[in-house]
Amino acid sequence: MPRRIFQGTVVSDKGDKTVVVRVERRVMHPLYKKFIRRSKKYHAHDEQNQYKPGDIVRIRECRPLSKLKTWEVIEAVGHTIEVGGNEG
Repeated sequence: MPRRIFQGTVVSDKGDKTVVVRVERRVMHPLYKKFIRRSKKYHAHDEQNQYKPGDIVRIRECRPLSKLKTWEVIEAVGHTIEVGGNEG
């Protein structure tokens, strides 16, 4: 069975050898027929601790590495710039 591959943004790198990746998808609302965004967070294995928050990465399904980690980071695709923030 092929492994699923998702693309998302790293939102946390606090864990050792672990990053949290937010994957967004667009779905059509059943009544209003408008596309809305849905997101889900996945814990992914990062062996060298090289990915930082804001990086866009691809993750792939793998064997269970811990209670929450069943994904691994394949590669970095790009980097997003955080706009705005809490400055006050």
